[in-house]
Amino acid sequence: MDHKFWDSNNADCKPITAEYKGINDPGDLYDALSDIWCADTCAPRMRESWTKENMTLGQCSITAFLVQDIFGGKVYGIPRSSGSYHCYNVVGSCRFDLTSEQFGDEELDYDNNPEQFREDHFKKEEKRLRYEYLKAQLKKHCEAAD
Repeated sequence: MDHKFWDSNNADCKPITAEYKGINDPGDLYDALSDIWCADTCAPRMRESWTKENMTLGQCSITAFLVQDIFGGKVYGIPRSSGSYHCYNVVGSCRFDLTSEQFGDEELDYDNNPEQFREDHFKKEEKRLRYEYLKAQLKKHCEAAD
């Protein structure tokens, strides 16, 4: 599969858990999530605009925290004009953003952004529930591929 996410060529970290069989690097995770991301996992305010062609729309924080579960590292957020943050991952010296495609040609600044914490993001119950759904669907996907 063609990996269009930001810094996909350098996303070579390895999982810290064996919980997700077949997920050996961020590219494998992107491939699996490409079958899972849907309107139900999209942020509610963006749901009407979600399409399979723009599958990463509204998926950033729940995806970034799932990446953290699997690969470790930290989640950072690029401040957006709306007052929200676009989340991405840093694992050791590896930085990548599985959901960057949603911005098309817009160039995002991945330098010197604040760390993001699941405790803050998951204060919104709908976001926590979307994260739990995404995680459960990934587990099913990995078990089916086993």
